[in-house]
Amino acid sequence: MNLRHSTRGLVLDPSDRLLLLRCELPDRSFWVAPGGGLEPGESHHDALTRELREEIGLEAADIQHHVWRQEAVGPYAAGHDGVRNDYYVVRTEHFEPEPTPDWELEGISDCRWWTVSELLSAEAEFSPRALPSLLHALLTEGVPARPLLMGV
Repeated sequence: MNLRHSTRGLVLDPSDRLLLLRCELPDRSFWVAPGGGLEPGESHHDALTRELREEIGLEAADIQHHVWRQEAVGPYAAGHDGVRNDYYVVRTEHFEPEPTPDWELEGISDCRWWTVSELLSAEAEFSPRALPSLLHALLTEGVPARPLLMGV
């Protein structure tokens, strides 16, 4: 199976607020962690460092634990059978990202910091769909021994 390999950052500030991007597609919108595809020969760490700089202007990313792996088959990436997203905890000071040229190219319309309470009570759609409860577990139970495998 030909999966598009991507890496995503769970960007958390000192108050454990999570930075998410709002992605707009023709048929739906959802909130997603910043990140993107690996380029040929690029490591997950290098790809995530590049993506965080390009998408949210984060120059010095403290990339920590690999906590989740999302695999989904379907029309999520042109030319691929599906996606594999590897999620890493990224710690940073609180900052306000400015829109970048990548936002328009990738259908990103907004960016905001979320508390766990806001995530758990939101009517919005997230990717992965269980992101609010997964983040709550991560922050209360700690880093899993192995990355959790999940679907859409």
